[in-house]
Amino acid sequence: MNRILKLEQAALLIACYIVSIQLGHPWWLFLALLLLPDISMVGYAVNNKCGAVLYNLFHHQGVAAVVIGIGWYVSQPYVLLAGIILLGHSAMDRVFGYGLKYTTSFQDTHLGKIGSSKS
Repeated sequence: MNRILKLEQAALLIACYIVSIQLGHPWWLFLALLLLPDISMVGYAVNNKCGAVLYNLFHHQGVAAVVIGIGWYVSQPYVLLAGIILLGHSAMDRVFGYGLKYTTSFQDTHLGKIGSSKS
């Protein structure tokens, strides 16, 4: 993933953190919950397909946007925060080269193979 795209995702991560604070949540809450979406990797205990589907559900920025929209629309601050956490986490993952997964292997992502020099 090229530097400009990584910088864009880093800016999105920082923006999510700032928005969570602006919404009145304690400064530490976003940081404490940031790795929670990785619980979705439990699907890989079943098989690659189940793992990829579950992982992608929790790491897709479109899903995060829908959750944010729902939280905003129904005025539920914790649903809104959940969407912000999902968006911030997926941005953080993309900064480190982790993308949405293909069913072939955990290392095969839409950004390329994890650990390759092209990530």
